[in-house]
Amino acid sequence: MKSALITGGSKGIGYGIAEVLVKEGWHVGVTGRNQKQVNESAEKLNLLQKNSAIGIVADVRDFAQQQAAVDKTIQAFGQLDVLVANAGLGHFGSIETLTADQWHQTIDTNLTGVFYSIKASLEALKKSKGYIITIGSLAGTNFFAGASAYNASKFGLLGFTQAVMLDVRALGIKVSTIMPGSVATEFNDHVPSDKDSWKIQPEDIGKLVLDLLTMNPRTLPSKIEVRPSLPPGK
Repeated sequence: MKSALITGGSKGIGYGIAEVLVKEGWHVGVTGRNQKQVNESAEKLNLLQKNSAIGIVADVRDFAQQQAAVDKTIQAFGQLDVLVANAGLGHFGSIETLTADQWHQTIDTNLTGVFYSIKASLEALKKSKGYIITIGSLAGTNFFAGASAYNASKFGLLGFTQAVMLDVRALGIKVSTIMPGSVATEFNDHVPSDKDSWKIQPEDIGKLVLDLLTMNPRTLPSKIEVRPSLPPGK
Protein backbone atom coordinates (compact mmCIF):
# COMPACT_ATOMS: atom_id res chain seq x y z
CA MET A 1 0.00 0.00 0.00
CA LYS A 2 1.39 3.40 -0.97
CA SER A 3 1.96 6.26 1.46
CA ALA A 4 2.02 10.04 1.34
CA LEU A 5 3.36 12.74 3.64
CA ILE A 6 1.19 15.86 3.64
CA THR A 7 2.56 18.98 5.32
CA GLY A 8 -0.09 21.16 6.89
CA GLY A 9 -2.34 18.12 6.62
CA SER A 10 -4.34 18.58 9.80
CA LYS A 11 -6.86 21.00 8.26
CA GLY A 12 -7.89 22.83 5.11
CA ILE A 13 -6.53 21.76 1.74
CA GLY A 14 -4.04 19.35 3.33
CA TYR A 15 -6.75 17.50 5.22
CA GLY A 16 -8.97 17.43 2.13
CA ILE A 17 -6.15 15.74 0.21
CA ALA A 18 -5.51 13.28 3.05
CA GLU A 19 -9.18 12.33 3.24
CA VAL A 20 -9.43 11.59 -0.49
CA LEU A 21 -6.26 9.48 -0.44
CA VAL A 22 -7.32 7.49 2.61
CA LYS A 23 -10.67 6.72 0.98
CA GLU A 24 -8.68 5.33 -1.96
CA GLY A 25 -6.67 3.03 0.31
CA TRP A 26 -3.55 5.14 0.85
CA HIS A 27 -1.58 5.55 4.05
CA VAL A 28 -0.91 9.15 5.03
CA GLY A 29 1.23 11.06 7.47
CA VAL A 30 -0.25 14.49 8.23
CA THR A 31 1.83 17.21 9.82
CA GLY A 32 1.07 20.40 11.66
CA ARG A 33 2.44 22.49 14.49
CA ASN A 34 -0.38 21.74 16.94
CA GLN A 35 -0.29 18.34 18.68
CA LYS A 36 -4.03 18.30 19.42
CA GLN A 37 -4.96 19.15 15.82
CA VAL A 38 -2.72 16.53 14.20
CA ASN A 39 -3.95 13.87 16.63
CA GLU A 40 -7.60 14.70 15.97
CA SER A 41 -7.06 14.73 12.21
CA ALA A 42 -5.32 11.35 12.26
CA GLU A 43 -8.13 9.94 14.42
CA LYS A 44 -10.77 11.10 11.93
CA LEU A 45 -8.82 9.61 9.03
CA ASN A 46 -8.43 6.32 10.88
CA LEU A 47 -12.21 6.15 11.29
CA LEU A 48 -12.44 6.13 7.49
CA GLN A 49 -9.83 3.39 7.17
CA LYS A 50 -8.24 1.66 10.16
CA ASN A 51 -4.52 2.29 10.67
CA SER A 52 -4.37 4.52 7.62
CA ALA A 53 -2.95 7.69 9.16
CA ILE A 54 -0.48 9.08 11.63
CA GLY A 55 -0.29 12.63 12.96
CA ILE A 56 3.15 14.23 13.20
CA VAL A 57 4.03 17.50 14.92
CA ALA A 58 6.48 19.27 12.61
CA ASP A 59 7.21 22.85 11.59
CA VAL A 60 8.23 23.14 7.93
CA ARG A 61 10.56 25.98 8.88
CA ASP A 62 12.79 23.48 10.71
CA PHE A 63 14.72 21.08 8.46
CA ALA A 64 15.39 18.59 11.24
CA GLN A 65 11.67 18.38 11.98
CA GLN A 66 10.95 17.74 8.31
CA GLN A 67 13.52 14.95 8.22
CA ALA A 68 11.94 13.46 11.32
CA ALA A 69 8.48 13.62 9.70
CA VAL A 70 9.78 11.71 6.68
CA ASP A 71 11.45 9.13 8.92
CA LYS A 72 8.27 8.62 10.99
CA THR A 73 6.18 8.14 7.85
CA ILE A 74 8.59 5.52 6.54
CA GLN A 75 8.76 3.78 9.93
CA ALA A 76 4.97 3.60 10.05
CA PHE A 77 4.27 2.58 6.45
CA GLY A 78 7.49 1.16 5.05
CA GLN A 79 8.14 3.69 2.32
CA LEU A 80 7.31 7.16 1.04
CA ASP A 81 5.69 7.45 -2.38
CA VAL A 82 4.33 11.00 -2.39
CA LEU A 83 5.16 14.31 -0.76
CA VAL A 84 2.43 16.95 -0.76
CA ALA A 85 4.10 20.20 0.30
CA ASN A 86 0.98 22.06 1.35
CA ALA A 87 1.78 23.99 4.56
CA GLY A 88 1.44 27.71 4.11
CA LEU A 89 0.35 30.99 5.65
CA GLY A 90 -0.31 34.55 4.63
CA HIS A 91 0.25 38.00 6.08
CA PHE A 92 -1.51 40.76 4.17
CA GLY A 93 -1.17 44.52 4.26
CA SER A 94 0.65 47.39 2.65
CA ILE A 95 4.45 47.38 2.57
CA GLU A 96 4.13 50.29 4.99
CA THR A 97 2.61 48.06 7.65
CA LEU A 98 4.19 44.68 6.81
CA THR A 99 6.72 43.83 9.52
CA ALA A 100 10.07 42.12 9.06
CA ASP A 101 8.82 39.24 11.21
CA GLN A 102 5.73 38.79 9.00
CA TRP A 103 7.95 38.80 5.91
CA HIS A 104 10.20 36.09 7.31
CA GLN A 105 7.29 33.97 8.54
CA THR A 106 5.75 34.04 5.07
CA ILE A 107 8.91 33.33 3.08
CA ASP A 108 10.24 30.79 5.58
CA THR A 109 6.96 28.84 5.58
CA ASN A 110 5.74 29.11 1.99
CA LEU A 111 9.07 28.86 0.19
CA THR A 112 11.93 27.73 2.41
CA GLY A 113 9.59 25.26 4.10
CA VAL A 114 8.87 23.61 0.75
CA PHE A 115 12.59 23.39 0.05
CA TYR A 116 13.10 21.69 3.43
CA SER A 117 10.23 19.26 2.82
CA ILE A 118 11.50 18.26 -0.60
CA LYS A 119 15.13 18.03 0.50
CA ALA A 120 14.18 15.80 3.43
CA SER A 121 12.05 13.52 1.22
CA LEU A 122 14.30 13.22 -1.80
CA GLU A 123 16.22 10.03 -1.00
CA ALA A 124 13.03 8.16 -0.09
CA LEU A 125 11.29 9.38 -3.25
CA LYS A 126 14.25 8.31 -5.39
CA LYS A 127 13.79 4.77 -4.05
CA SER A 128 10.04 4.71 -4.71
CA LYS A 129 10.15 6.65 -8.01
CA GLY A 130 7.70 8.91 -6.28
CA TYR A 131 5.81 12.15 -6.78
CA ILE A 132 6.23 15.66 -5.37
CA ILE A 133 3.18 17.93 -5.40
CA THR A 134 3.46 21.50 -4.14
CA ILE A 135 0.40 23.58 -3.33
CA GLY A 136 0.91 27.05 -4.70
CA SER A 137 -1.66 29.72 -5.46
CA LEU A 138 -2.97 31.86 -8.29
CA ALA A 139 -1.15 34.56 -6.32
CA GLY A 140 1.97 32.97 -7.83
CA THR A 141 1.13 34.55 -11.19
CA ASN A 142 -1.23 37.38 -10.22
CA PHE A 143 0.11 40.11 -7.96
CA PHE A 144 -2.18 42.37 -5.96
CA ALA A 145 -1.88 45.23 -3.49
CA GLY A 146 -1.33 44.29 0.12
CA ALA A 147 0.26 40.94 -0.71
CA SER A 148 3.93 41.69 -1.29
CA ALA A 149 5.20 38.92 1.00
CA TYR A 150 2.57 36.39 -0.07
CA ASN A 151 3.06 37.13 -3.76
CA ALA A 152 6.82 36.86 -3.37
CA SER A 153 6.52 33.48 -1.65
CA LYS A 154 4.11 32.04 -4.23
CA PHE A 155 5.92 33.46 -7.29
CA GLY A 156 9.08 31.94 -5.82
CA LEU A 157 7.36 28.62 -5.13
CA LEU A 158 6.23 28.35 -8.74
CA GLY A 159 9.72 28.93 -10.11
CA PHE A 160 11.30 26.67 -7.51
CA THR A 161 8.90 23.78 -8.16
CA GLN A 162 9.29 23.96 -11.92
CA ALA A 163 13.08 23.95 -11.62
CA VAL A 164 12.94 20.96 -9.25
CA MET A 165 10.76 19.17 -11.80
CA LEU A 166 13.57 19.51 -14.35
CA ASP A 167 16.18 18.45 -11.79
CA VAL A 168 14.56 15.18 -10.74
CA ARG A 169 12.62 13.82 -13.70
CA ALA A 170 15.63 11.79 -14.82
CA LEU A 171 15.54 10.15 -11.37
CA GLY A 172 12.02 8.88 -12.03
CA ILE A 173 10.37 11.45 -9.74
CA LYS A 174 7.43 13.45 -11.03
CA VAL A 175 6.78 17.01 -9.83
CA SER A 176 3.65 19.15 -10.17
CA THR A 177 2.41 22.34 -8.61
CA ILE A 178 -1.28 23.03 -8.05
CA MET A 179 -2.26 26.70 -7.94
CA PRO A 180 -5.74 27.19 -6.46
CA GLY A 181 -7.75 30.35 -6.30
CA SER A 182 -10.33 30.82 -3.54
CA VAL A 183 -10.69 27.67 -1.41
CA ALA A 184 -13.12 27.27 1.49
CA THR A 185 -10.62 26.84 4.33
CA GLU A 186 -9.53 28.51 7.57
CA PHE A 187 -6.71 30.34 5.72
CA ASN A 188 -6.03 33.84 7.05
CA ASP A 189 -8.38 33.28 10.02
CA HIS A 190 -11.41 32.74 7.77
CA VAL A 191 -14.27 30.68 9.19
CA PRO A 192 -15.78 28.50 6.42
CA SER A 193 -19.58 28.67 6.11
CA ASP A 194 -22.42 28.03 3.69
CA LYS A 195 -21.53 31.35 2.08
CA ASP A 196 -18.39 29.64 0.72
CA SER A 197 -20.32 27.19 -1.46
CA TRP A 198 -19.12 28.96 -4.62
CA LYS A 199 -15.48 28.39 -3.66
CA ILE A 200 -13.25 25.45 -4.45
CA GLN A 201 -13.66 22.86 -1.68
CA PRO A 202 -10.66 21.11 -0.08
CA GLU A 203 -11.82 17.72 -1.36
CA ASP A 204 -11.78 19.12 -4.92
CA ILE A 205 -8.03 19.63 -4.57
CA GLY A 206 -7.80 16.12 -3.10
CA LYS A 207 -9.48 14.66 -6.18
CA LEU A 208 -7.13 16.63 -8.40
CA VAL A 209 -4.14 15.16 -6.52
CA LEU A 210 -5.61 11.68 -6.99
CA ASP A 211 -6.00 12.36 -10.72
CA LEU A 212 -2.32 13.28 -10.93
CA LEU A 213 -1.28 10.14 -9.05
CA THR A 214 -3.32 7.86 -11.31
CA MET A 215 -2.36 9.48 -14.60
CA ASN A 216 -0.33 7.49 -17.10
CA PRO A 217 3.36 7.91 -16.12
CA ARG A 218 4.24 9.16 -19.60
CA THR A 219 2.25 12.36 -18.97
CA LEU A 220 3.14 15.14 -16.52
CA PRO A 221 0.87 18.15 -15.87
CA SER A 222 3.61 20.24 -14.30
CA LYS A 223 1.59 23.38 -13.46
CA ILE A 224 -2.16 23.41 -12.85
CA GLU A 225 -4.22 26.56 -12.25
CA VAL A 226 -7.54 25.96 -10.46
CA ARG A 227 -10.23 28.55 -9.92
CA PRO A 228 -13.90 28.68 -8.91
CA SER A 229 -16.16 28.17 -11.91
CA LEU A 230 -18.39 31.14 -11.14
CA PRO A 231 -17.32 33.63 -8.45
CA PRO A 232 -20.00 35.98 -7.06
CA GLY A 233 -20.85 38.88 -9.34
CA LYS A 234 -19.57 37.17 -12.48
